[in-house]
Amino acid sequence: HQKMFESRLFFVDKLIDMGAQIILCDPHRAVIIGHDHKMSLRAGRMTSPDIRAGIAMLLAAMSASGTSVIDNIEQIDRGYENIESRLNALGARIRRQ
Repeated sequence: HQKMFESRLFFVDKLIDMGAQIILCDPHRAVIIGHDHKMSLRAGRMTSPDIRAGIAMLLAAMSASGTSVIDNIEQIDRGYENIESRLNALGARIRRQ
């Protein structure tokens, strides 16, 4: 159990825009419905507000159809060293601009 700050889940709106099925219960809780294999996530442009949100956005972008852009990737770098090379080694197609 970890205390969540009020703004911690604001990035979820971007995942919902991509097609994720998520219910925001309150500022501290979200219910993830799961992936509907009939409809893939849509690519989008987003900004990483922090480490956890950034990695969630990155994983969503990897499963989306099309090309996504994540700004403020320095947030992801703070928590995940060489993340693009590690994920690319597993078959991802991540490129820094």
